[in-house]
Order: sequence, then C-alpha cells, then structure tokens
Amino acid sequence: MPDHSPTPTITPGRRHHAAAPGTKETTAMNSTAAATVPAQTRPELQQALEAMVEAGFTGVQLRVRDERGAWSGTAGLAERGGSQPPPLDSPVRIGSNTKTFAATVLLQLVGEGKVGLDTPAADYLPEFGLDPRITVRMLLQHTSGLFNHTGEIYDDGSKVYGVPWSGQEWVENRFKAYTPEELVRYSLERPVRFEPGADWSYANTNYVLVRLIVEKVTGRTLAEETATRILEPLGLTGTAVPSADRPLTDLPEPHPHAYHRYPDADGQERIVDVTRQNPAWVSTGGDMVSTTRDLETFISALVGGELLPAPLLAEMYETHAKVPYGLGVFVQPTGDGGTVITHNGGISGHGALMYAAPDGSRTLTAAFNYVDDPELSLAPAFQKATVMLVDLVFGGGGAGSAE
Repeated sequence: MPDHSPTPTITPGRRHHAAAPGTKETTAMNSTAAATVPAQTRPELQQALEAMVEAGFTGVQLRVRDERGAWSGTAGLAERGGSQPPPLDSPVRIGSNTKTFAATVLLQLVGEGKVGLDTPAADYLPEFGLDPRITVRMLLQHTSGLFNHTGEIYDDGSKVYGVPWSGQEWVENRFKAYTPEELVRYSLERPVRFEPGADWSYANTNYVLVRLIVEKVTGRTLAEETATRILEPLGLTGTAVPSADRPLTDLPEPHPHAYHRYPDADGQERIVDVTRQNPAWVSTGGDMVSTTRDLETFISALVGGELLPAPLLAEMYETHAKVPYGLGVFVQPTGDGGTVITHNGGISGHGALMYAAPDGSRTLTAAFNYVDDPELSLAPAFQKATVMLVDLVFGGGGAGSAE
C-alpha cells in the first residue's frame, strides 16, 4: 500500500521475550489461541485489537510500553482460513519504516564527516545527472520534487502510475528484480513535481538515492552498513535489509501471511497470498523486514540518543513547514499538546506502526497482515486504527506516513 501524499494514511525474531529487568510485561492472546488472559492485562488495548480485526485486518500484533509497564497482545489470524493468531514478534514487511533506518545510517555518516546534509546529491552520484540544487537534506525530507517511481497522486486527485505494485500484472511478476539504479532512472525520465526545495511531496525514489549515497560513500551495501551500525549493536535479530544477493523473498517461519485482491482478466475476484515476493520494486522506500519487538528497541534507542548525537537528532526532528516530516521521521502532535516521533508503513498486505515519545517514556509498535488491493480499500481502517491506538497510548494524535 504505497503512499503518495502527506495525508496521514498507512498505506526475523520468532519468540516472545521476557520484559526487561525492572518492568512488568503481560501478554494477551486472541481467543482463538484458547489462552487464559491474565487479570492484569489491559482490556482497552486488547479490545482495540479485536476492533481492528472486525474492521477488516486479518491479524494484528501490538507492543506498548509506558508508565504502567510493558504489554503485548495479538488478535485475528496468522493465515486466512487458519485457526492460529499471528505469533507475537513474528516478522512482517515493514514498508516505509525502512526510511527511518536508512535516514539514521546516513545521518551517522554526516556525523562522521563523510556526507554533508546540504551538499548536492549529485556530488555523490554524478552518474544520474541530478539537478544540482537537490541536496542530501532534500532527499531525506522529501523536498527534492522528484517523481515518485511508485506513482503519484496529485492535489486534484489525478494519478500517474509508476512501476507496478498492485493488480494482476504485479502479482504475476512480483519476483521481478529491479536495481536501485533502474528505479532512479525511471523517476528521472518523468516530470518533476516542483523545483527542488519549493514544496513537499513524499517520494520513495528519494530514499533509493539515499541508499545509493550510503553505498557510494562507504563502498559497502546498505544492508551491511545497517547491520554494522544498527542491527548488531542493538541486537535486532529479527530485522533485515534486502540486497541484490539476498532479496528477502521468503520470511522466516512462523510469520503472518499477506494477501492481495484483484480482478483477473475475466473480472473474477482473486485473493492471492503474496507473502513471498521480491520487494526490489520499492527498494529503500520500504523493503525491510522486522518485528514489533525490534521496532520497539530501535525507536527507543533512536529517541534515547543511542544512535545519533543530540545535534543530529535535532536535525532529524526539524520538520517541514507544510508537513510535520523531518529527516526520516514524522514529529506528530498529540491531543494532549505533546508530540510523538513516528514512521509507519504498509506494503502488499503487511504493515507496521512505530511510535515513541521524544523522551522515550512511551512506545507503541504494531504489525498487521491483511488483504491489500489496487484501490487501497483498507486505508480508512488503517487511519482509524492508528488514531485509536495513538489516542490510547499517547493521549491523542494522528498517524504518520505509510508505505
């Protein structure tokens, strides 16, 4: 469910972990698991999960940590027609949450003096003939004006399609391997949305270029840099970044299944399990795999200053005047006058939420599996579910971006 606008929509660890010392953690399982729900669980959170299933999600996983301790729960099904709920902390494709990881890696390179935020991107990638006015900061903040290679939705509602990501054509070719360079050139062959820096428009292509800058500067793949800089130091054993020789076509077992619905050539509705695919079509716009547990650890470390020094974290949180998007994160207001640091994502029947209070006192991470379709018909349910969960945990607020 790639997003193309600032509208707040949402377009491999496999085991349950004990709570950290000094915290309490309770786990509530869906009724289909025939588990006894402990008395100390939080019924409002479990009820929210059940409401999401009723709204159309196949299955949901949720982790919350706040002043009441740590809580986790699941609802719905791991697989259509099955009887088991999604295993807690089972891997999903996390869509645009990928961008926050990539932005963190690039900002670490900025901190090391290897990349300049206000340096033209063309200085690092001269082979594309990029407009020299496009800076690294503009890529991170979606102000480059470049055409989004997964397609555009304009203010008047008109659409311009990009590389296939839905419908029968995509389903039948979902293992196609694109290179990042192909996606960039595809975008550059199409009209820009605006002059560099003149406006804001979400474009997955920006983060394909971020990937290429990281790889050009370091001489290593983004997967290698992310593993060395983030995954290994934080112990994120359930998280992975695809690369050309490891496209993450398969997810580790057990995992919740993702689906796509489309009309075939005869007009008959088809629902296909698309858990297996090559996410190279979106690249760093949303190709990573992770778990709710790992996302919680990552966003806590990020806001806690473990991954970036304070000056660069401040740069990351500096939002655009039009949309509260910084450098790889939304800084979203909440109903009680506070803010949350967030990025969300959805891709082909999988989705994930990632929220944290700026001081790290509260976190919310979630994962979904559902039936996607070319019309993005579940998008309103994504919006409603996100607002509901954020309101329960943070006192009100909106969703961030989706993939």
